[in-house]
Amino acid sequence: MAFLLACAPSDVPADEALGVSLGELDVAIARDGDQFYALQDLCSHASVSLSEGEVEDCAIECWLHGSRFDLRTGKPTGLPATEPVATFPVEVRDDGVYVDTATTLNGVVPA
Repeated sequence: MAFLLACAPSDVPADEALGVSLGELDVAIARDGDQFYALQDLCSHASVSLSEGEVEDCAIECWLHGSRFDLRTGKPTGLPATEPVATFPVEVRDDGVYVDTATTLNGVVPA
């Protein structure tokens, strides 16, 4: 695993997401309470940034059409999206939130 520094924990407000570029991949770092998650920052329904959506109940909602995705699995939990988004391993250390974009937790290949 090759973890890359994505941001500082304090950069991600509680119950919100932050869009970051890690190499050639855009990732949404989402925070639900004290837990951090990383998903590809691209809605599988409309190809817009998920990091601009709202985070609630361990899900992120796409701002454009309201598709919801489980932060843990990337699976859609609300229409119109029917395809999952890639999720990535996250490590939180004192100095930052690290993401391994070379490995997906759910087997979805990033678009």
